[in-house]
Parts: sequence; structure tokens; C-alpha cells
Amino acid sequence: MISVALEQKELEQQALVQILFEQQFQHSAELVCHAPGRVNIIGDHTDYNDGFVLPAAINYGTTIAASVRDDKIIKVYAHDCDQQTNEFSLTEIVFDQQMMWSNYVRGTLQALLKKHPEINGANLVVTGNVPQGAGLSSSASFEIAILKTFTQLYQLELNGINAALIGQQAENDFVGCNCGIMDQLISAMGQQGHAMLLDCKDLSFEDAPIPDDLTLFIVNSNVKRGLVDSAYNLRRQQCEAVAKYFGVSALRDVTMAQLNAAEKEIEPELFKRARHVVSENTRAVNTLKALKANDMATISAEMKASHISLRDDFEVTTKEMDGLVEMIDSVLGTKGGVRMTGGGFGGCVVALVPNNLVTEVTDIVNRKYEQEFGLTASIYHCTASQGAFR
Repeated sequence: MISVALEQKELEQQALVQILFEQQFQHSAELVCHAPGRVNIIGDHTDYNDGFVLPAAINYGTTIAASVRDDKIIKVYAHDCDQQTNEFSLTEIVFDQQMMWSNYVRGTLQALLKKHPEINGANLVVTGNVPQGAGLSSSASFEIAILKTFTQLYQLELNGINAALIGQQAENDFVGCNCGIMDQLISAMGQQGHAMLLDCKDLSFEDAPIPDDLTLFIVNSNVKRGLVDSAYNLRRQQCEAVAKYFGVSALRDVTMAQLNAAEKEIEPELFKRARHVVSENTRAVNTLKALKANDMATISAEMKASHISLRDDFEVTTKEMDGLVEMIDSVLGTKGGVRMTGGGFGGCVVALVPNNLVTEVTDIVNRKYEQEFGLTASIYHCTASQGAFR
């Protein structure tokens, strides 16, 4: 089991990255920047359909120590990627097949240069504690940390929404994953102690407090996944096909009544994909209202319905994730909520757990998961953290 206090973890990261920077570059860093990962409480595969999502930034993230250079060279040491160093020029940014992690730096800076061609190079040391490939958005945390670092190094006029758009552009166009805007925007603009209902169509958002008596309880199934190589992009294409059928730009503009009326005219698999998205938008909005009212029974029901929809209609869960949800739900009942979170095909489940049930939920996962599936789960007791640009 993994459970670490916010303050201790962030202080440890800041201290480590400054020590590593001095070791690598023989001088002190000019600044240290941090961007959080995120967990999506409800609203999966709705973001790229211009829909609603309800994420929270979490107290796990990416920390970068940096100093400016007087040339166009970027030299970056990644402590958590086999302690590799990568170097390239801002005048010639190309995809690196050997050090794939460096493409998040390369792509983000390529996108930033389109808005701010005046920036020069930098020495960077990166460390992070977001579990990679778990669905907690280590990539967006990395991108937003880079953007925050260069914003401070070069006093750029860059706000959180524009930073999120640049990070998304880097991931879409350079890295090759057609993600929506959610991950980058919550990493940039999350509010401490709150979840955010984000409208991915117009990028407006509304914060809702997470009650103090609830823990953001995240369990990594340790079933690894890679969104770029998975069926994620296929799911997006399927959603776009249904939107095209209705003559709209995205499924956000399709109602459940319209979808049901056209069921016989749409290929069954495509209908199921669209039904998940349209119904998930409603669940995200309902969950925001329930959070504000501290209505745990409604939150529980909406999260349960979300998981079933992701399992049966969108088909992105795994037997391990389904098993974890069943275990946790057997303890929570209507007192909390649990579902898979992220892109799917492995990764994490998220639960809103009353503080007085955290020990019991932890115990059932530790006792039953390895026994049933032959894997050891990693458990994270999280708090909602502040975004890098908030």
C-alpha cells in the first residue's frame, strides 16, 4: 500500500530535484515548478466529444528544476526514466524514437514556440511521482510543468487555459495521442480541495468542494496500458462517426432521445459507444450537483452507472478493474462511490470513500485483489491539489 501526505511528498520532490540539478549542471537551479496529475471522478471519454468531465488535481505530479541558457539548446535530465539525458535545439525539433519520454518536452516546446518564438534554451531536471500508464495523467502533468517552467523562466504571458491548449496540441500533433483537453486543463487550473466540472466545448468550468469527510481513494490495478498504442484512438473515431451521422461536430450535441430514435439505423457497436458518451455527460452534471449538496447516495449511483456503461457500452474496462470496483463497492454501498477512471484498458479505479471506511476498503483490496488476479494493487490516499497556473 502507498499512502503519503501532501506536504511531505511535495517537499521531498522539491528537495530532490534541486539536489539533482546541482549534480547535473554544477550550479543551482533558478526556479522549481510543479504541476499535478489528476484523477477523473466521473466523465470518461466525454472530453474529446465536447462533453462534461469532473476531475480533480491530485497531490502527485511532476517537478522541474530549471535555469536559462543563452543559446537555443534544451538539455533535460529525466531522473525517473533510467536517469537519461536528452539534448536538442529549439531550431530543429524532431521526434525521438529512442527516448520516447523526451517527445513530451520536444512537442510541448514546439507548440509553445508558435506562440512565443522569442524563448531561448534551458537546462532542466525532471522528476515525478505520478504512476506512468495508470490513468492519472503523468503526460499532461509533464507538459504543464514544462509550460509553467518556461512561463516563469522567460516571463511569458501565458494563462492556464492557453497552457492547457498548448499541452493538448503537443500530445495530439507531436506525440500522437488524440486526447481531449481535460487532463491538461485540470493540471493547470485545479483548485485545492475541489473537483472541477469542465465543459470541454467552451472550456468554462465550475468548482465543487469535495467534502472534508471523503478521501480520494485511488487504486492502480497495475494492468499497464498505453493509450497511443491501444484502442483509444479507435473509440474516438467511432464517436466521430456517430456525430457525423447526426450532422453535428461532436456527440455533445446529440440527445439521448435523438440517439434512441436512430438506434436501428446505427451500427450496434457504434450505438453503444455513443450511448455511453451521451449518458455520461448527464452523470457528470448530476454528480457536480450531488457534490454541492453532499448527496452521497446520488454520487454512489452515478459512479456505479458510469462504470457499468464503460464496461458494457464503451468496453474499456478489464476483469481486474471490474473486480476492484466490486470489492470496494461491497464495502461502500451507498456511503461512497467507485468506478474505473481514465482511458481504460488497465490503470486505476477511483473511489470517494468516507474517512471512517478507508481502513476497511484498504483491507479488502489488500486481502482479495492479489488472491483473485495475481497482481498487487497500489493504493493512493489523495487530496485535491492546486493547479500549476491557478
